[in-house]
Order: sequence, then structure tokens, then C-alpha cells
Amino acid sequence: MMKAEAFAPAKINLALHVTGQRADGYHLLDSLVAFADVGDTITVARAARTTLAITGPMAAGIPATPDNLCWRAADAFDAPVAITLDKHLPASAGIGGGSSDAAATLRAMAQLCDAPPSMDPAQLGADVPVCMLARGAHMHGIGEAVTPIPLPSFPAVLVNPCVAVSTPEVFRRLAVKTNAAMDPFPRTTDRADWLDWLQVQRNDLERPAIAGAPVIADVLHALRALPQTRLVRMSGSGATCVALCDAKRDADAAASALSHAHPDWWVTACILH
Repeated sequence: MMKAEAFAPAKINLALHVTGQRADGYHLLDSLVAFADVGDTITVARAARTTLAITGPMAAGIPATPDNLCWRAADAFDAPVAITLDKHLPASAGIGGGSSDAAATLRAMAQLCDAPPSMDPAQLGADVPVCMLARGAHMHGIGEAVTPIPLPSFPAVLVNPCVAVSTPEVFRRLAVKTNAAMDPFPRTTDRADWLDWLQVQRNDLERPAIAGAPVIADVLHALRALPQTRLVRMSGSGATCVALCDAKRDADAAASALSHAHPDWWVTACILH
């Protein structure tokens, strides 16, 4: 095989509880994660030496250097390749873009080389293990513990105000590090049961993220004001927010309304699973 391709979906934290902090500074998380049908695409092709090209509407500002996670992931295989990252997700957005790109690179390289990577994906970042799974999951510990969860599909709208948010800064602003874990998961795959459950969960990083980027509060308010949205929450450390809807047509209508009202925001309808 001379070329392989892999999809890097957006990772969405439907709930994110911070339950502690280790002596080494890493925070302990308890999070329900879903993945969208929108994302980036990674292509790897055999080459004389490894290179990285970044294309797509969100390519600006992404370094195409050996410390890029895609390049580092490819280096886990003894095979020089030309990597192309077609970037459609905003960076520093709380949706695991870089981690999902790294995981997709590992998957594409494994297909190209017909061999597993020579590194633990967690070495590339705490979100990479769950991005390797790329479907509904319970993520806990510092992110290394990942358990698949059978989730219903959720029509949704993703909105980012095109403001980059620093994850370390958000964690530094988090006043309480030892919060309650998530409630036990529903034992069904009924969407209504999961929506009821999600209503009483939270994202502990929402308040400190808003303190650093007040526009996140504007995004949450705009989403909650739409008649089609059922649950609204920030994802990860921000600034992307997610709204769950009852049907794809509702998500499409909500996304259209928001795009018209806020043409400077990144808005997309999607399906989460």
C-alpha cells in the first residue's frame, strides 16, 4: 500500500467533571465523550522523507513542523511519509482537534504499514486514547482510562466564536479541583433518558473558561435562545459549545439561524455518536 487516509472527528465532552488533582499536577477527569460526523482528514503516503502539509479552511496558524502531533504520531512507525492534514476544525477549541488528528495519523499509518504503532497513544496527549476509539466513551483518570459507552445518536450544533482558549489557563482558573463524579449512566440507549441524565451533569471548566473568554457566555446564551435546542453545554475547556436537538432538521435550522446572526462564528450541524 502506498497511501492511506483516516478521518479525525471532533471530540465532544457532553459532561466533564474534574474530580481531583494528582501530585504531579495532572487533573483527574470523569467525562462522557461523543464524536461528531464532522472533522479533519489525514492522508499519509510513502515518501523519501517525512513532511507535513496543512490544507483546508482552518489551516492558518497550524505549525507544519516535527513537533506537530501528526508528525510525532507518524514517527511512531519506521516509515517516512508525506502527511497531509486537511483542517476543518478550529484549533484550541475544546473539541480535541489536535488529539483527533494524532489518533487519525496513527490509524492511517497502521493501515499503511500493516503494523501497530510503537508507542502508547497516551504519550501524544491525554485525549489521544479516547480519540483512538472515536465513539461514545467514558473517559476518566487523566484521560488514559477509556471505556466504550453505547450512546444514542444526538443531532447537534457545534459553535465556536473563533477565539482560541488555553487549556492550562482554564485549569489554573478552576477554583475547586475536587468535584463530584458523574451520576451512574442510564442503562438504556433511549435518547430521552440520556437527555434527562445530561441535564443534571455539568462541565466544571465552563465557568473558568468564561472568565478568560466572556464570549463563551454569549454563545451559550445564543444557543439556549433557539427553539430547537434541548441541552446546551461547553465542550472540553472551550470555546466550542454544543447544543443537542431532537432531529437533524432541528440542528440544521438552528445552525442556519446562528450562522446568519453571527457570520463571524464557526457553526456546523452534525450527528454525535
